Amino acid sequence: MQKTKSDLIPFILITCLFFLWGFAHNLDPILIPHLKKSFTLTTTQSTLVDSSVFVAYFFMALPAGYIMKRWGYKTGIIAGLLLFALGSFLFVPAANNQSYNYFLFALFVIACGLTILETAANPYASSLGDPSTSTQRLNLAQSFNGLAAALAPAIGARIILTKGYTGEQLGTMTAAAQKAALAAEAYTVKTPYTILGIILLCIAFLFFKIKLPDIRDNNTANQNSTILKTFRHSHLSWAVVAQFFYVGAQVCVLSLFILYATQSAQISEIQAADYLSMGGLAFLVGRFLGTALMKYFTPRHLLSSFATVCVLLCLVAIFGKGMITIYALIGICFFMSIMFPTIFSLGIQQLGPDTEMASSLIVMSIVGGAILPRIFGLISDATGNIQMGYIVPLVAFAVVAYFGWKGSVVKKV
Repeated sequence: MQKTKSDLIPFILITCLFFLWGFAHNLDPILIPHLKKSFTLTTTQSTLVDSSVFVAYFFMALPAGYIMKRWGYKTGIIAGLLLFALGSFLFVPAANNQSYNYFLFALFVIACGLTILETAANPYASSLGDPSTSTQRLNLAQSFNGLAAALAPAIGARIILTKGYTGEQLGTMTAAAQKAALAAEAYTVKTPYTILGIILLCIAFLFFKIKLPDIRDNNTANQNSTILKTFRHSHLSWAVVAQFFYVGAQVCVLSLFILYATQSAQISEIQAADYLSMGGLAFLVGRFLGTALMKYFTPRHLLSSFATVCVLLCLVAIFGKGMITIYALIGICFFMSIMFPTIFSLGIQQLGPDTEMASSLIVMSIVGGAILPRIFGLISDATGNIQMGYIVPLVAFAVVAYFGWKGSVVKKV
């Protein structure tokens, strides 16, 4: 499929989706310390925010793939936006009921919508143009996910975190007053998520009105695609494994950034959120630079090199002291920037009629974001040192490095 002018408008609209779900995901690092304090949670308990989000990817990925195959990508995108909006509106009753479980359910609904959007948007961005530049094109679209990563923490922190009580203020309250004050903090999430829900409804209406090209493979062989048949491609199998570990590592780094920074460098939550925004900016720059470098280096070799650097930076995060640990995390954000789209694109290359099933399987592997942060939290709580949790991302980036080096090579079946 060669790039045409008719591809441009659909590509721009699809790229907007990358920004939207990036913004939603990058509000989670703000929610975690906020809800941790509001409901007096341990680090492990607070990672249920990530678990409720990323477990949805596991359960919804195959149904999302079926929606695309049966009713088309446009229908899937609209359905994803509506679920995304519904989950955002559910934050209002969650805050009114002051229930942590209700918040987790709202996040699960949001993630169900995001699963459908990601299952549609990633192969769509890859397909709208010359196949030889699909990886660069997907990295370009994903760059706007990086823009959201730069903006969401700074905006979210000033809407949500600045309205809380300090430890000194809470210490002067009675137990009952302290409980009421902490629970009341949950109300600060109502406004941003309500606004987000309204925006999503408007965008869903826009997608309903426009015409999008149908990129489904109508080859009858596609109807016989099964999970076992799709897994006969070794590079896809490795892509599923690599994406599981990469997303788990990314969530450990980003979602637990504020908790980590306030302990390792002894800075405030607002300062930590600002450094997280710097990490998001580094992520964005890394996406653009990585996309440019793919003109001179093969995507798989660049992926392997960037992942190796992340392994080394994880060692700094574990054993470093003070601000150098924060700079190491910002460096990790830069070097992990190309990983998701590159793993995705390398995993679905040359799959033909198995592409839709493969896309769903890779999206399912995002469940790593529900599992690895829990292990991170357990290690942190068990050792009393959140820095030791970085053993988890270290191992994960090593797996990604191997995928780029060996696992991504396409073999004949």
